[in-house]
Amino acid sequence: MSARLAVDIGGTFTDLAIEQGDQRWTAKVLTTPHAPEEGVLEGVKVVLARAGLTATDLLLVIHGTTLATNAVIERKGAKTALLTTEGFRDVLALGNESRYDQYDLNIELAQPLVPRRWRLPVQERLDNTGKVLLPLDEAAVAKQVEFMMREGIEAVAIGFLHSFVNPAHERQAAAIVRQLWPAVPISLSSEVSPEMREWERFSTTVANAYVQPMMASYLGRLETGLRQAGVACPLFMMLSGGGLTTLETAARFPIRLVESGPAGGAIFSAHVAKQRGLRQVLSFDMGGTTAKICLIDEFQPQASRTFEVARVGRFKKGSGLPLRIPVIEMVEIGAGGGSLAQVDSMGRIQVGPESAGASPGPACYGRGGTRPAVTDANLALGRYDPELFAGGALKLHPKEALAALGAAVGEKLGLAPDMAGLGVVEMVDENMANAARVHAIESGKGYDGRTIIAFGGGGPVHGYRVAEKIGVNRMLVPSGAGVGSAIGFLRAPVAYEVVKSLYQRFATFNVLAVNALLAGMANEAAGVVAKAAFDAPTTQTRIAFMRYVGQGHEIAVFLPARDLAEADVAVIRAAYDTEYSRFYDRPVPGSDVEIMSFAVTVATVVPGVDPVANVADAPAPAPIRHHQVLDTSTGERSAWAVYDRLEMVPGCMVQGPCIVAEEETSTLVGAGWTCRMDGLGYLELERVA
Repeated sequence: MSARLAVDIGGTFTDLAIEQGDQRWTAKVLTTPHAPEEGVLEGVKVVLARAGLTATDLLLVIHGTTLATNAVIERKGAKTALLTTEGFRDVLALGNESRYDQYDLNIELAQPLVPRRWRLPVQERLDNTGKVLLPLDEAAVAKQVEFMMREGIEAVAIGFLHSFVNPAHERQAAAIVRQLWPAVPISLSSEVSPEMREWERFSTTVANAYVQPMMASYLGRLETGLRQAGVACPLFMMLSGGGLTTLETAARFPIRLVESGPAGGAIFSAHVAKQRGLRQVLSFDMGGTTAKICLIDEFQPQASRTFEVARVGRFKKGSGLPLRIPVIEMVEIGAGGGSLAQVDSMGRIQVGPESAGASPGPACYGRGGTRPAVTDANLALGRYDPELFAGGALKLHPKEALAALGAAVGEKLGLAPDMAGLGVVEMVDENMANAARVHAIESGKGYDGRTIIAFGGGGPVHGYRVAEKIGVNRMLVPSGAGVGSAIGFLRAPVAYEVVKSLYQRFATFNVLAVNALLAGMANEAAGVVAKAAFDAPTTQTRIAFMRYVGQGHEIAVFLPARDLAEADVAVIRAAYDTEYSRFYDRPVPGSDVEIMSFAVTVATVVPGVDPVANVADAPAPAPIRHHQVLDTSTGERSAWAVYDRLEMVPGCMVQGPCIVAEEETSTLVGAGWTCRMDGLGYLELERVA
């Protein structure tokens, strides 16, 4: 049987997983930030060797990365210019004139990726129906191209008013730019984000142009490296919305990759939830740089069409750059194993969002880092065996960890280094718990009856304490949890979503126009999916985004995946009222409803999952050793038993406090918790009343 390989590049580690039939092999190697493909190629060698396979045995390679996100956050993208309608060059700076904190007199707003000097206006104008009011000034476009070339611009974004209705002027301008400057990459708002609301559309298009040269170069180097290593199979990319696409599409729209790694983690959790029949779960993915939290109901992660990147205000919605792309909705905070700890001006321990990354990494890596990170704190508490971290591939140095904690935290607060480590761990756990609370409130949901699915290198380590803080009494740690996002890539369908605006009201609903739009969108999405689907059967989902006339926010309503008939209009309107009532208790009688945009998703069919059978109780293995662990809930150090996960069998149970160790991570079972292995080999932790 041919094997499938998944690769997830994180800020600290690059995770790999190979599946062949029912067998799985995983690996974790340090990310190489200067040239990420080098870490990938090294990891491919490692995981192929573990599996006893060769590059020619691979049927498929699936890849996800946060490189695009990091480029925007760190402002390390291309020198980008925006060609836009005269009079609208400042849309990126003005935004929608809202304030994410109306009481902050010194509020700091996210700065546009394109400075004003490179926001270049040209004369042209369309009305809201796409009718030409003022023809495009081609001479002005040519003049701006000359200016861009003198300025050393590396990428061009083109965003004109109302181009989502009629893209003719954008295409005309792009043709002029390509004629005068064939080498420069160009992003059109009518292709990247063909929706109304010019701020979000321009911001998304600019971000796409900003990361395109870097991502295209990286993807080209990666493909070349894999081919030279003998990997001849297709390479697919993970999208932020949870689907897979071709390298060609990813290079054209790299902004759709911004949350590709975390999306894999959410898909992994949804698959595990389906295996266990858990209808309400919280996906908790803690890696080396960030922690990601996602609510999953009825085996489906929450989805959204908007996303913010590079937030200025921590946890503050509206403080970042808006991106209008299909994305799995989650909260992501700078709370990973590499997140750095310090004491702020008010004498409080602060953890993240700055990260030590892979180079130099936390102080305990012994690679030149001197500032303490969460991994240093966990090591100081006795949670890690310094000889067996990352499967023994990376030896940790406790003395360096204690020295860094003492210097940066302990001495400033009058604490011993290990107690400083306790403070750091408790603070990062509280940060993650607070992010989970905020995310649930913003989603109108709670945690009663939910199960946490913890994965990533740090998720099983911190999961039980986060669960205690948010009031969850059950946690699941799947097999392969240390590389959960990579495994999630292997569960994802080949999929693509197309979103377009077509303003409609139910009082004057044009069935023919809507059907023509949806059919064209479906053909576009199906064409992208066909390139990577291997003739697999597909399914189609259609959604309309609606609101009562005059409101500012839309609600998604599912449409039949076929041509609409006149009789469907009343049914869809009733469905909107029902969905509105679910959010706001009651509909608004007598008010017409307007449809702002439509979305069509085509995806390959995901195979069904049989629920796991219950297993009989079995004896627990003997501990392989004991560790002196400092408990964050009591502040006392005691001997915790350490069990080897490979020695545990389905049905066996161990009592906390203890540690269940494996190659890529360790599961901490706190006092008052039990840990039982289920029929799938997953660890189920329950809090004893």
